[in-house]
Amino acid sequence: MGLNSTPSGERVHIAFFGKRNAGKSSIVNAVTGQNICVVSDIKGTTTDPVYKSMELLPLGAVMIIDTAGFDDCGELGEMRIQKTMQVLNKTDIAVLVTDSDSPDKYEAELLSLFRDKNIPYIIVRNKCDLLDEIPENNMLYTSTLTGYNINLLKEKLARMIKPDNSRLIGNLVKPDDFVILVTPIDESAPKGRMILPQQQAIRDILDSRACCIVIQETQLKHTLERITPSLVITDSQAFESVSAQTPENIPLTSFSILMAKYKGFLDTAVDGVSKIKSLRDGDRILISEGCTHHRQCKDIGTVKLPHWLREYTGKDLEFSYSSGTEFPEDLSQYSLVIHCGGCMLNAREVQNRMQKAVSQKVPFTNYGISIAYMNGILKRSLEIFPELAEKIN
Repeated sequence: MGLNSTPSGERVHIAFFGKRNAGKSSIVNAVTGQNICVVSDIKGTTTDPVYKSMELLPLGAVMIIDTAGFDDCGELGEMRIQKTMQVLNKTDIAVLVTDSDSPDKYEAELLSLFRDKNIPYIIVRNKCDLLDEIPENNMLYTSTLTGYNINLLKEKLARMIKPDNSRLIGNLVKPDDFVILVTPIDESAPKGRMILPQQQAIRDILDSRACCIVIQETQLKHTLERITPSLVITDSQAFESVSAQTPENIPLTSFSILMAKYKGFLDTAVDGVSKIKSLRDGDRILISEGCTHHRQCKDIGTVKLPHWLREYTGKDLEFSYSSGTEFPEDLSQYSLVIHCGGCMLNAREVQNRMQKAVSQKVPFTNYGISIAYMNGILKRSLEIFPELAEKIN
């Protein structure tokens, strides 16, 4: 992600669904104003989902997604439909593209899925240039050949949901507050840039007219001798050291905990973390990341967390890992799911994963909360959210 671009996780995801040859790709090209999707009369032209970032005012930054036909067939077709189902988990607005005035069984199934997942949707009747007259019903009639109603479709999409004005840190600081961000630079840190939660924190602090001081953990002691900050935010991996150096009267938390609050799963993650103390030999834990990256020798997800969990519990635990868009449908084999902060995923996708675990009665938590819990500082790290801190004994 460039420093000047809106990350995917912060964009409203608008996905186009329908049968093969309904005109989904043509509509996506018309809405984006670019030929980003291959258009053909041959059924099944779109295979993997196609993503395009753009601005759609007044909604703002959006991610447009074209999907494979929901009536695809054969072994490859089933795999394409599974990819389409994965897109549903991150869809904020759904567009059902059809070339018929009445939905068939495939389109009816999609509409049912939209309703079950509480996804706002719009039905677009494409290829209306082939009609003798346009019926009066609740569909939006469009033609990519003539451009008919394409602008109206964009206007409707832009007004289907309200822009999200939630803040990562903004409601925790006041103008002229000093906030210290502890950002270790080690083998796992990306070369030449900050990770996304750090970037977002810096921007949000500046938007609040507060003062941001970015340091490494070895600089914390001397920094605290010079100023008294309103808040210290640390990378979770440095929680133990930063907590020991930060006086009790200074609020302390982590980027991961703030991200869990921002993405809407902090309450569930706090409830789920207590499972750690009752883990037994042979229990399997799923450690899941929303991004894909090259694993370093001291990777937090696959190396550090498993080591800390085995050390804390004294148990012979087993681990599975998932990353990117992959997340198991069946979680029954797991005793606990530990997720990353979810900075690369939109809120709907992270919450979908959380709900999947909750519905299968599998405790769900995240990296920062787990690390704080194992270091005995979870209550302190949640004191900026008093209602949650009260839950911790």
